[in-house]
Amino acid sequence: MNAIVIEHLRRVYRAQIGVFNRSVKEVMAVDDISFDVQQGELFGLLGPNGAGKTTTVKMLTTLLIPSFGSASVAGFDVVKQANEVRKRIGFIFGGERGLYWRLSGDDNLRYFASLYGVEPEISKKRIPYLLEMVGLKGRGNERVGGYSRGMKQRLHVARTLLHDPDILFLDEPTIGLDPVGAREFRNVILDLQSQKKTILLTTHYMFEADALSDRIAIINKGRVIALDTPSGLKKHVSDLSVVEVETFGASEAVIEKLRALPFVDALSIEDREQKQILLIQTERGAEAVPDVMAALEGQRVGRVIVREPTLEDAYVRLVEGAS
Repeated sequence: MNAIVIEHLRRVYRAQIGVFNRSVKEVMAVDDISFDVQQGELFGLLGPNGAGKTTTVKMLTTLLIPSFGSASVAGFDVVKQANEVRKRIGFIFGGERGLYWRLSGDDNLRYFASLYGVEPEISKKRIPYLLEMVGLKGRGNERVGGYSRGMKQRLHVARTLLHDPDILFLDEPTIGLDPVGAREFRNVILDLQSQKKTILLTTHYMFEADALSDRIAIINKGRVIALDTPSGLKKHVSDLSVVEVETFGASEAVIEKLRALPFVDALSIEDREQKQILLIQTERGAEAVPDVMAALEGQRVGRVIVREPTLEDAYVRLVEGAS
């Protein structure tokens, strides 16, 4: 039996627009998606902001009711058997909310254990085990307000595991964490994988999805546009190379000029401190560099490298192609 099954799931929001002549507009946040997640699998869910990732997770965790379609978690319908679903899942949404900062880590976990219906004798043994598992051994007696952001996120994991759920939903759990904290959190996820937990992970960090996921679904505008293993998704860009150009304040007109070049398959931009990194996908590889530099004439340019495509490049191609 699959841990999660989604069939033709949709979610429609009704939003009021206008100031004086107000009208109601229907917004399709999730538009007829179907997929399943196998038991013990780590399934990545990727997509741009507003693509429908969090809405999907909220429906699967019984926080939102689907407008159409059906979904089951651990064999139970998320609408008709919501209480049974809640007993078997844990979920973490990115950010620091959901903990009581004036209480210690131990007190937070004891409080949430009582809410989850965990017997005191069991929680007394489980809390030290969980604190050690998430790397907070010896820190449970400290007030949560003094924890770093990474420590708070790890305490979220311990809270989520108090009732030992089989299925975990992690919605952008490393957002806002520093590189060390994010790496430590990924190690916690790997530990959960080794325990055969089923995990559905949403993230904007492609290297994270690539390193952790068994399979990945990419959604855009509420629809699944690709579903495969990380290596399978990379085959979508196996015919391309990526030219990375470091620039300083390239104008929009110059960027559009680059996009219009006939050999440019896709172009995306990363902002890194005072620099812009132009990521140009092309079949020409290094042969494209002279024409790219000609289009950038008059701009401040730093290093230029040509590399093989990554999962992020496959994601860009798929999303831009769907748009």
